[in-house]
Amino acid sequence: MRTVITPDGRTLAVEQWGVPGGTPVFSLHGSPMSRLARYPDGGVFSDLGIRLITYDRPGFGSSTPHPGRRVRHAAADVAAIADSLRLDRFAVFGVSGGGPHALACAALLPDRVTRAGTLASLAPRDAAGLDWTAGMAELNQVSAHAAARGRDAVAAHITAAGTAGPPVLPEIERAVLARPDIQDMIGRAFTEAVRPGPTGWIDDVSALFGEPWGFDPEEITHPVRLWHGALDTLVPVSHAHWLAARIPSAELTCDPDTGHAGHFDATPAMLRWLVSTEG
Repeated sequence: MRTVITPDGRTLAVEQWGVPGGTPVFSLHGSPMSRLARYPDGGVFSDLGIRLITYDRPGFGSSTPHPGRRVRHAAADVAAIADSLRLDRFAVFGVSGGGPHALACAALLPDRVTRAGTLASLAPRDAAGLDWTAGMAELNQVSAHAAARGRDAVAAHITAAGTAGPPVLPEIERAVLARPDIQDMIGRAFTEAVRPGPTGWIDDVSALFGEPWGFDPEEITHPVRLWHGALDTLVPVSHAHWLAARIPSAELTCDPDTGHAGHFDATPAMLRWLVSTEG
């Protein structure tokens, strides 16, 4: 683990995977996850010559909290990490709740981000014309309703959820998450995420489910690739369609046979595109 101190004095915990001198790609984790979340087969990074960079968003793992953070703040944190690693240009992608944070980098760091991708990303909570919770599983609907009432309501909701045990996910998700390599990685990443307590989780839900992102996806001009499973009920595919209709450079791939966790199988193709010079 490497630590980076931000200009405002916070600590960010960073990990690197794959090829040390390879093409830099930032991978922004879902929620609640940590810097240990990544595609479990590291051979893919080596085969593609990728230097994969992950970090704990504030409040998760070993990164200090950033009270009041919003999605847009991820861009400054990624820039601070890139500065520390002496990286001028890099690609970025995010999974699930990491998707909006990756788009923040694309929008707010136009001179540094080469390409951006999302896998099963949320749309903004204030997305015009989108019924944000339509088709969404109850566990995320409850989170959205709590976020609408403010951070204290989110904290109470997450505390209650922690005592109720893990949620029952649809079978299409359980089938993927039961794979030994994925199960092991997620277990380690989640344990590290909440090790210091629920602050990061509370702040992530507040930022993703209750607040405007702080930037307009229509501002993104770099190539963007979106992937979504059509059977996803954790983040309905309507979110991806909304993003694709508003990001001028976006290309959307919808897999008709997968749900949210299908993003694991979609990751190698996303990585190949991120480091490619072709369209």
